[in-house]
Amino acid sequence: MDVVPKPHWITASYLIYAGGLTVVGAALGALAYLSSQYGDAAYAGWALLVLVVLYGLALGFKRQGRWMVAGIFAYASVIAWASFVGALWIWFGWLHSATGSGSPFAGFSVARLSLELLVLAAVFDDMRRFRFPFIASIGVLVGWLFITDLVSGGGNWSAVVTLFVGLAYFAAGGVSDKPSAFWLQLAAGLLIGGSLLYWWHSGDTDWWLISVASLVYVLVGDRTHRSSWAVLGTIGFFAAATHFSAAWANGRLSLSPNVVSTFRGWVPSFESASWRCKGTSGNTWPCCGASAPSRSRCACPSSSRGSTG
Repeated sequence: MDVVPKPHWITASYLIYAGGLTVVGAALGALAYLSSQYGDAAYAGWALLVLVVLYGLALGFKRQGRWMVAGIFAYASVIAWASFVGALWIWFGWLHSATGSGSPFAGFSVARLSLELLVLAAVFDDMRRFRFPFIASIGVLVGWLFITDLVSGGGNWSAVVTLFVGLAYFAAGGVSDKPSAFWLQLAAGLLIGGSLLYWWHSGDTDWWLISVASLVYVLVGDRTHRSSWAVLGTIGFFAAATHFSAAWANGRLSLSPNVVSTFRGWVPSFESASWRCKGTSGNTWPCCGASAPSRSRCACPSSSRGSTG
């Protein structure tokens, strides 16, 4: 049986990943610099050089039997391939910078779709050749981009397509026992959650729905034994709690008594236990100079109206 190897998270593998991702960042930085210094044709040549170097290193390490190092460089070479094809399309005049529409899916672009398809082809080829699960992370991202770009043009329809792509990833990851299924499950959680946040992000009702969805995420994580769902559910709970804390407090946290009066309800009562009233030299609380009901709520003596004690 053809078994796909799975990296073990030890010190050596961490250093390999860290070094490989550093190379990816350096290559992208170099390409960004070269694109600003040279014309379209020269930049395409530089992008090809970066691609050849990275893919050559991947093949060299593969021949030596160092599959993890080879896989990291193969991952980098897929990104370099996308940069090279994009540079070619720009040189040919087929691909242009995004318009001011604000959506990466605006308009139908054969050049953009062909770029995404060629990147997907490179992902499938390198997954077959190097059998490195991390490469699948590029595939799930570009796959979502391709499908959403093909059938939508931004806005609500793109959110609907994103939701269905996420559900498809979830189904595919649930029936696969390969290490790359992790990326399918992670992408599913991100895409489904992103769609829900696109629709539910304004009022209290929306954030209650996000809280319910976060609970469902945690339950899915428990059922599927995928920690990514539990992590994303926790993030959703935290985001909802942040919204309600800000909404109910209606102010900002500060180590200053000037801010205490801007909080609602229980907040000034709680804070008054530790802050003195501004402008007094003694122990007068903010409400001790107010009416009798206010003094009662703050536990001020009835005879201490305006006194400094």
